Amino acid sequence: MKNILKFLLFVLLVSAAISALYDYRFKHGGLTLLAQAGADKYTLSTAPSVDPKEVMGLENLNKERRTLVNAILPAVVSIKTSKKVVSRRTYGLDPSEFYNRNPRQFRNPNEEEMVQNSLGSGVIVSAEGHIITNNHVIEQVDQIEVQLSDGRSKKARLVGADATVDLAVLKIDEPGLRALKFGDSDAMQTGDFVLAIGNPFGFEETVTDGIISSKGRPNRLDGFGDYLQTNAAINPGNSGGPLVNLRGEIIGINTAIISKSGSSAGIGFAIPSNSVRVALESLLKNGRIIRGYLGILSRNVGPGVSGTAGVIVDDIIPDSPASEAGMKKGDVIRKLDGHEVRTFNELKTLVTQVELNKKVEIEVERGGKPLKLTAAIKEQPVDYKTTRVNPRESPAPPRRQTPNEPDDQSDDADDAGALASIEVGELTQDMARRLDLPRGVKGVMVTKVSDDESELRTGDVIEEVNQQAVTSVAEYKRVVSSIDPNETQVLSVCRHRTRSFVVLRPK
Repeated sequence: MKNILKFLLFVLLVSAAISALYDYRFKHGGLTLLAQAGADKYTLSTAPSVDPKEVMGLENLNKERRTLVNAILPAVVSIKTSKKVVSRRTYGLDPSEFYNRNPRQFRNPNEEEMVQNSLGSGVIVSAEGHIITNNHVIEQVDQIEVQLSDGRSKKARLVGADATVDLAVLKIDEPGLRALKFGDSDAMQTGDFVLAIGNPFGFEETVTDGIISSKGRPNRLDGFGDYLQTNAAINPGNSGGPLVNLRGEIIGINTAIISKSGSSAGIGFAIPSNSVRVALESLLKNGRIIRGYLGILSRNVGPGVSGTAGVIVDDIIPDSPASEAGMKKGDVIRKLDGHEVRTFNELKTLVTQVELNKKVEIEVERGGKPLKLTAAIKEQPVDYKTTRVNPRESPAPPRRQTPNEPDDQSDDADDAGALASIEVGELTQDMARRLDLPRGVKGVMVTKVSDDESELRTGDVIEEVNQQAVTSVAEYKRVVSSIDPNETQVLSVCRHRTRSFVVLRPK
């Protein structure tokens, strides 16, 4: 007891000493309250660091950029979608749920209905209220709502969509809308200034700037050469928004990014406006996209052929425009309708942009001599599949599967290079529902990724490998067996409701 009293006395003495010290310093100016000291003296700078006359060009640039952005913003919209999904509960059942309900409305007590919301962007392209966006933004949703730049929200209806080009057309009934004009994407050059506007992460009317980083790469076989590449920041939610030039014209629709984090890494892609306009007019006039075709099997010019650009005709489909034009095997297509043809992808794009039944001049090289042919572009038959002969050697036959080898493992993992770390399995309807995939997604599901640095994740769905569709494990194995393991592979991947490209490089 005495020790406790001594301790309490010690604490009291120390507290008194601290209080006395604080009181002394306060009275002798050691501690001064701001209120007692009065207002603190300050002098703010009144002159700019740089004479405005010396940066007049930058000031004018600022004014011009403001004018450009203010003219564009009213035509850019935010798109909000919702859909009802049923998910299984993981918690216990409340017995009261069996009572006080309409029997006609009864459902499995282990399931509950939820509403999932998604965000995207769009751009008004007609005075009647037509809006362009990506197909993956509005695919398999119950409700589409468009928010205008002034904050008003309007219900939108779907006019048409196409998953192949990843475009959709919406319409709202609202008079006095401002629409943006389509520019000529073919006229854009690497280094040209562009703006990307959209609704990334729900932050509507976000403006980012950059340049055209690349376009029409002639040596790419993965489809990226069809897009405009930009370093303007594009993030989830930007999909469907416009890429515009200095005149405020649409020169692309933002559609994809390449990124390890899922956010902008400075590599974004937009569908060229010339392709968008053709698709839009086809959807509005016909309710679907009508694709023109030439009717050839072809490949890019390779070693042993004169010139560095062009497409070699390997076969001709009977009764096709190419057949009727007198095209022959071995012809090298150099130009179509006055446009230079460097790759198969460029030829395909040019053909799809030609009006149906229009006669176009095709410049070919036959036996080392130039020749001009005339072909009338027809609509692509329903059962026609665009085919390109692989310039590499014929693929080796897949090795036999051993009795103990799992079905969901790639047979060619040892020879697949960048794909060796990936194992895939069949995508079932039940699994597609669990992964919340858009309707109609076909591919193989990633079941295992042994490379910690890979951008792929378990549950990702691979739809294409180097622009070759893979709708089953068997097709995946066939494609993997035909690729060069020492080359970079590009995968088209669907993760939940987001589509993107994943680039895998051999190590």
